[in-house]
Formats: sequence, structure tokens, C-alpha cells
Amino acid sequence: MRVLALAGGLAGAVTLSQFPEFSQQYVQRLSGAVDELRTVTLVFDGAASAAGLTREEALREMQSGNSALVSDIGTGLGTRISRYERLNADYQALAPATPVMRLVNFWRFRDPELVERTWDQYQPAVPVTVDGAITAGIGFVAGWGLVVSALAALKRPFRRRRHA
Repeated sequence: MRVLALAGGLAGAVTLSQFPEFSQQYVQRLSGAVDELRTVTLVFDGAASAAGLTREEALREMQSGNSALVSDIGTGLGTRISRYERLNADYQALAPATPVMRLVNFWRFRDPELVERTWDQYQPAVPVTVDGAITAGIGFVAGWGLVVSALAALKRPFRRRRHA
């Protein structure tokens, strides 16, 4: 049981020690996506303002237009602007954070396209930073605890009950 728990701890340590580098690469991609979507949003907001409309009014007008093309473009722009707002909020939270704080805010790694593209290009690295050591330690404890808990749950039905 101890050997399995140690193996689980080591697997957790190796896995989670990669998080600082993965998170750094994700934040770089996130920055690029935010910059690209910011341009689209600013151009649209400028056009809406020039027409005397708010963003929401302009989107509503486009989406309810008589032309299917204009309606589709309005829907696409609305989707991109919403994505910009979500990704920008994630970037503002993740960019200044340390890798350990990024781990605490793991839920902000929520854009499937960016996660997949980051993972496709990611190459494991040996963690030589303090953050790498900390996340490796967290991973070791998590892996150890997971294996110990699973083994304890599997052994429970086979334990003898003590009679008082």
C-alpha cells in the first residue's frame, strides 16, 4: 500500500510540476486572443457610437435586420465581443498572478480552444523554479492522498468488525 501511495504521490508531483510552464504558455495565448478580440470590439463600438447607438443597440439592430447576412454577422460579432469580455477578465486575473495563484484560479483556464491549442504545442519541462517545486509538492500530496483514499475505500468491505 505504501509503494502504491508513493507511486501516486510521485505521479501527482510530476504531473502538477508541469503546471507553471503550461499556465505561462496559456497566458501568452490568452494575451494574443484578447488583443485580437479587443480590436474587433473597439472597431464595432466605434461604428456603433458613430451611428449614435450603444453596443447592445447596434447588435440588436444587426441581429434583427432584414438581411440574413447582416443578422449572421451581428450574431458572430456578439459572440466575439462576449468572448473578448470573458477572456479579458481571465487575462486580467491570470497575467499578474504567480503560477501557484494561477493554480488556485484554475477555473479561469476555461477557453477550450486555447487550452487545446496550448496543450497541442506544450512540451514538458523540468521544473527548476520555486513555483515548480511548490506545485510538485502539492501534486505529490494530492496524488498520495488520492491513492491512499482509493485503497482505503477498496479495503473497507473486507475489514473485520471489532466486537466490544
